[in-house]
Amino acid sequence: MLRLIPPPAHRLALRLAHAARKRWWRLTRPTLESCAVIACDIEGRLLLVRLSYGTGNWSLPIGGVKRRETPEEAARRELREETGVEAHAMALLGVRNEELHGAVHRLHIFATQVAGHPRPDRREVLEARFFPPHSLPEPLDERTRLKIALWRQRS
Repeated sequence: MLRLIPPPAHRLALRLAHAARKRWWRLTRPTLESCAVIACDIEGRLLLVRLSYGTGNWSLPIGGVKRRETPEEAARRELREETGVEAHAMALLGVRNEELHGAVHRLHIFATQVAGHPRPDRREVLEARFFPPHSLPEPLDERTRLKIALWRQRS
C-alpha cells in the first residue's frame, strides 16, 4: 500500500513522523526495544545505510522489535527491509541500555555476514553500501562508532 505513495512524498512523511515520534517519546518516556546489525561481506567490509530522515549520517541498519518477535528475528527483518540482503548466522554482541530522545532504549547488537549487493528502497533508506572498516564514510553517527568499536573488540 505504501508503495503507491510517490517516493518524495513518502520521504517527507517519514521525516514528519520521525519528528513527531521524538516529541512523543520525550513526553511519554516509553521503553523501546530495538536491534542493530553489523553486517560484513566476504571481504570484511561493513554495510552502512543513510536514512531519508534523522541526521542524514551514515549508520548501521537498525529498527524496532515488534510484538511477538525475537530480537534476532527483528534484526534479520530490518536488514532485509532496509538493504535487501539476507543474514547468515547471527551473533549477539551485546545488549545496551541507553536513552533515545527521552525514551529508555534497550538495544540488541548483532553481527553477521551477508552475501549479495544492497538494494536500498530509496524511500526510508537513501543509500546502502559496503565500506572497508579502516575507511568509513563521514559523517558517521556517533552511536554507530560505539557499536563498531564493540564489534572490533569482540572480533
